[in-house]
Amino acid sequence: MSLMRAFALVLAVSSMTAPAAAKTPERPNFLIIVADDLGFSDIGAFGGEIATPQLDALAYQGLRLTGFHVAPTCSPTRSMLLSGTDNHRAGLGTMAELVAPNQKGKPGHEGYLRRDVATLAEILASSGYRTVFSGKWHLGLTAEQDPFARGFQSSFALLQGGHNHFGLGASDRKGPTTYTRNGEVVTKLPDDFYSSDYFAQALVAQIGGQSSEAPFFAYLAFTAPHWPLQAPRADIEKYKGRYDAGYEALRKQRIKRQIALGLLDPKTPVHKADSRTPRWSSLSAADRAITARDMEIYAAMVDRMDRNIGLVIDHLRSIGELDNTVILFMADNGAEGVDFARSELPSVKQRLANADNSLKSRGTAASYVAYGPGWAQAATAPSWLYKAYATEGGTRATAILRYPGLAKQGGVAREYLSVMDVVPTFLDLAGVAHPAEGANPDRIQPVRGRSWSDWLRSRSDRVWPADVAIGTELFGSRAVRRGDWKLVDTGDGRWRLFNIAADPGETGDQASRQRAIHASLVGEWDRYANDVGVILPDQTLYRP
Repeated sequence: MSLMRAFALVLAVSSMTAPAAAKTPERPNFLIIVADDLGFSDIGAFGGEIATPQLDALAYQGLRLTGFHVAPTCSPTRSMLLSGTDNHRAGLGTMAELVAPNQKGKPGHEGYLRRDVATLAEILASSGYRTVFSGKWHLGLTAEQDPFARGFQSSFALLQGGHNHFGLGASDRKGPTTYTRNGEVVTKLPDDFYSSDYFAQALVAQIGGQSSEAPFFAYLAFTAPHWPLQAPRADIEKYKGRYDAGYEALRKQRIKRQIALGLLDPKTPVHKADSRTPRWSSLSAADRAITARDMEIYAAMVDRMDRNIGLVIDHLRSIGELDNTVILFMADNGAEGVDFARSELPSVKQRLANADNSLKSRGTAASYVAYGPGWAQAATAPSWLYKAYATEGGTRATAILRYPGLAKQGGVAREYLSVMDVVPTFLDLAGVAHPAEGANPDRIQPVRGRSWSDWLRSRSDRVWPADVAIGTELFGSRAVRRGDWKLVDTGDGRWRLFNIAADPGETGDQASRQRAIHASLVGEWDRYANDVGVILPDQTLYRP
């Protein structure tokens, strides 16, 4: 989309915005930006080599949240982000596309955001906020489940979890992709559609030039850098040759950079790479060329996403709202380690059969590729594994919080934080009560997250008390954490115990040495599972 057309879109949407009440300085705007499958160390401020100056600026001006945790995959995380409760309570106990036979029809596994949870958008809209959404929804496919029906007064949404980044390309011809605008299905996209460009421009248009209007809550959900890896050719060429040394070299480089940035203690034990990943030196020259190209495409996607974040930041600055906006940038899970060559997912097989994945075509609308576990483990280092696992590699996500009005800014926060905390935190900052605290609390589920408000104002030294247990589960991979101790099962039925403070890479299982802690945490897991309604799947439908 040309710059002229982008400004035309801004004017068109702004002209349709209804007048709103005047904003007071005590009510900040809120902007949540979510990157899809971004690895922990991908951006520069977290140890990466990809050009991300816009995100780096936010990180150094704001607060880098290195202890921020999410669900192991996308839609469960998004349900927790908007509801403030556990994904099993919100309706996404598993992904809608991957409900196991014994989970079908069971409460908490509906595959869409339930009506007995109030979304952050619904709550803020009822309190005088303008609410706008652009990007990936993945919380329901029907009109009643659309973001326009869940509190967003203006929306442009991709309803599914993934798509062709160039619109309706060759790899999507045999699979449905639904975009909606304000709840109505969009039947045609611009010829020059590219996901990151369009999503950011649409959000800028929805925010409009509203410096004197009501405060806004804006949610920008990129699909980059989720597979299929696709980016404009010029962006890919920028990274040509950058990854020829392979994923093992990149992993070492990023760990070294994290140590230099003060994000990682040099004495921290680093988890070894997944044994399923072949040594770079064992690959043929042709396979190394293809694998390096996939990482070049991935880097190009992150680079372009960063530039589009800059478009949004520049717009907030131009309308005088940047410093009155609480900005949260986050990834929705650990890096994606899926290996398409081994994947049993029918949707993946179908699209692979229809794609042109030659070296020349990779990255175009006709291709359909992912970058595999080697690069994913470079991105999650020093942690164990990646997306879909309840290990730190699957659940510890990049996150940045910027708001000059808070005491904690310009540093690194290592405290444990949960994506469930966003709703109570933002409501506190807005001075808005959650509806579960009102006259009919039984109709709406209460939040399970904890507000960061006092912690961000340096009135407390932690958010989650050391004696409170926090659980998670997806696809049978499960974990429970209390204080510095974490019990985790990767899905093989074996509990492993780690002291996360001393061993964040989860390298040394303490289960046999700390039997009392192990037994106590098993009991905590049982209580959590019973409380939120975990139903362990009787069939594993997805495992990278």
